Amino acid sequence: MNMPTHTRLHGEGKPVYVENLIKRFGDTVAVDNISFTAAAGRLTTLLGPSGCGKTTTLRAIGGFHDADSGDIRIGDRSVLNLSPHRRPTCTVFQSYALFPHLSVFENVAFGLKATRVRRSEIPERVSEALAMVGLEALARRQAGQLSGGQQQRVAFARALVMRPEVLLLDEPLSNLDAKLRVQMRGEIRKIQEEVGVTTIYVTHDQEEAMSLSDRIIVMNEGRIEQQGPPHEIYERPKTRFVAEFIGTSNLVPVTVWETHGNLVEIEAFGARLEVPAPPDFGSDAGQQALAVLRPEHIRVVAAGEPGAIEAVVESCSYLGAAAAYLLRMPDGTLLRSSVAAPRGAALISEGEHSSVIIDAERLYLLPFSSGDSL
Repeated sequence: MNMPTHTRLHGEGKPVYVENLIKRFGDTVAVDNISFTAAAGRLTTLLGPSGCGKTTTLRAIGGFHDADSGDIRIGDRSVLNLSPHRRPTCTVFQSYALFPHLSVFENVAFGLKATRVRRSEIPERVSEALAMVGLEALARRQAGQLSGGQQQRVAFARALVMRPEVLLLDEPLSNLDAKLRVQMRGEIRKIQEEVGVTTIYVTHDQEEAMSLSDRIIVMNEGRIEQQGPPHEIYERPKTRFVAEFIGTSNLVPVTVWETHGNLVEIEAFGARLEVPAPPDFGSDAGQQALAVLRPEHIRVVAAGEPGAIEAVVESCSYLGAAAAYLLRMPDGTLLRSSVAAPRGAALISEGEHSSVIIDAERLYLLPFSSGDSL
């Protein structure tokens, strides 16, 4: 989809401040005293499993749920006492909520008419919005005749045409097939960057969040587990939940032996390794820690290679671009490894002895608790 550059369509994006927000439904605390900032003109994603409070948070920002306590500010203005149509926000819902019997043009123009925008201004604004999402040629087609991806674009245009200060997207791609989701998330990101509208995006899809976001807020059971840029969330998870929820991780109890400056020497997988010391990580000799190691940071090599740790291949799966190994280490630990599949070379078979090289610089340590036995 080729998208022209437009600068007139949107209002000025403003930051969103959520402060000590609590929302209850009866005895259930859906959002439990959370605080975060969505930066102006950036895309912030609320990520987490079903029931974690992310959609409730989004709807509280949009005015569809009343907060029990806390504050929500857009720019320097609290919006708690404003109804949804008086807030400088627009929401794209999971269902799109289009009028199937109306044309694409009429769907996009609907909000403008409801807010009494001058009639003479409506055609130009609608045309600009449709141009942004590549649907100018379908303006007269009924919304009910469109594909899922086209309907998603109409919903997006209908929100943008209102020139919101904040755009709220509630799992907008969940009704699309996998291939179209990948395509549409790229288009959403491109439009958001071009328009510069402050955007808060809700999803349970980790890959979607990683590819779209300037900042990710990981939620679990109504609370924020961690927030930061995607690379930080992935490379330096602060809790076991984040390490397990974002991507695939090997989580292994290890023993700390001693500290050398910014490095910690640990015993893991039947070997001694020096790994980076996380901020505020206690490094008393003999203490237990939880090692987080991504499969792509474990390289499988021929048995006996110098500097490698011996291992036995429990299983191997060919995935085209990659090969996925399950490896049994000398201390009995099972590790998952994902490596580029060699062209024309045979993979190491189940039961064979091999060796692994662990990228110790990418191994990350978490505090160990009594619930971390694996």
